[in-house]
Amino acid sequence: MATEENGSPSRISRILNGIERIGNRLPDPFMLFVYLALIVIVLSSIIALFNISFYQPGVEEKVFIQSLLSKDGIQFMITSMIDNFVGFKPLGIVLTMMLGVGLADKVGLLETAIKCTIVKAPPSLITYAVVLTGILGNLASDAAFVIIPPLSAMVFYNIGRHPLAGLAAGFAGVGSGYTANFMVSGADALLSGISTEVVQTIDENVVVTPVDNWYFMIASVVVLSVIGALVTEKIVEPRLGKYTGDVKKEFTKVQPREWKGFINAVIAGLIYIAFLISIIFLPNSPLTNEDGGMVPSPFLTGIVPILFFLFIIVGVTYGITVKKITDTRSIGKYMGEAMRDMAGFIVLIFSASQFISYFEWSNIGSWIAVSGANFLQSVGLTGITVIIGFVLLTAILNLFIFSGSAQWALEAPIFIKMFYFLDYHPAFVQVAYRIADSSTNVITPMNPYIIIILSFMKDYDKKAGIGTLIALMLPYSIFFLGSWIILLLLFIFLEIPFGPGIGVYL
Repeated sequence: MATEENGSPSRISRILNGIERIGNRLPDPFMLFVYLALIVIVLSSIIALFNISFYQPGVEEKVFIQSLLSKDGIQFMITSMIDNFVGFKPLGIVLTMMLGVGLADKVGLLETAIKCTIVKAPPSLITYAVVLTGILGNLASDAAFVIIPPLSAMVFYNIGRHPLAGLAAGFAGVGSGYTANFMVSGADALLSGISTEVVQTIDENVVVTPVDNWYFMIASVVVLSVIGALVTEKIVEPRLGKYTGDVKKEFTKVQPREWKGFINAVIAGLIYIAFLISIIFLPNSPLTNEDGGMVPSPFLTGIVPILFFLFIIVGVTYGITVKKITDTRSIGKYMGEAMRDMAGFIVLIFSASQFISYFEWSNIGSWIAVSGANFLQSVGLTGITVIIGFVLLTAILNLFIFSGSAQWALEAPIFIKMFYFLDYHPAFVQVAYRIADSSTNVITPMNPYIIIILSFMKDYDKKAGIGTLIALMLPYSIFFLGSWIILLLLFIFLEIPFGPGIGVYL
């Protein structure tokens, strides 16, 4: 815990400790989502009594708050329960990834890889490397939430630092830095497509392309890597103090057979990557789009299965080399062990999926988002002030609507049109949206991956709860959002293009 010179806890630590105490008084995560689902059921019924309606952008008819205690609501809850669970997107992503990652972990490849690479890096650079890896991990889409935070915790643990600090740094990079990257990603294509569709309803000559935010996002990677590392080392890790848990995840010295297995796994992985590249450059490749491009493409859409096979290949190669895999039955055995570790996550997903489904069906989430957007529009703010207000509003709304594309589809028809008449470029408005949408990803209860991050935390601290996680991640959200706003203002006042030929105004 961070202290002042007189030995008492610092003001920041007292605030975060208070948040942690309050948060940890919440019920067990499984029951928390059960209670939240019950609250949504009751709340939807009460609001529906007042016949509250709103106009959702892009929909001409009024949208009403739907009661979950009505005939339709009860039928929905009964008939959708199984679909809510098995159709919950993170469930398939996490379990598929953990089949591959779990195999590589159980045969010892991940531990050997860390011992041979990151652990040997200069200690002063490890925190920066962890945050940077998390930020760039969005190329792997949501799979990055499953891979990077637990590996980051292992890195910190094995160099004598607090594992939860490593987990927090990795999660911050993946979650709060989700939209930034050195490369154009699927998020760029998805958001720019929505922006173009909206703006062309009022001006057919305006187009937002996937590279229109590229320069800003490149700068964001550098800034957020530094900010994330400083928050980890100056705020998060001092507050956590010295780790005194009884987890035994220490790395032993790399043996010659392990080193050979690691080299063979790297070679096998490179061969697999080379094979993918050769397919990508084939005429009429099945991994590219109709124009031969990569954004969007089946390659990006199918990144989870592609990574799954990568981990299977390198895991099996390593396992055979170190003689942990002696027959085909060994592969299934190690995968089964990995799945047993996911039992708690699966149970939590059941209740979380019901809550999120009820929240969406009732239209309460959309009502909150639209009402907040209309309020800001009615205030009549002008100039840069309105952009900052838009950023702050979006950051708050992200606490209720986790899906970035869904929230942008909701906000874009209002704000792109509003800002267009103020002569703002839609790509600039999109940048402002992206920095707000990413910053609060790590503290919103609507983020389904918070559940698995909490399960990773419990590996090192059995008493960790929702409050522990929120207190751990809140500094990242605050500093990432603040730094991003400053970076946005620098681009505005220094007239730096946000992408090729893209400024603030049309």
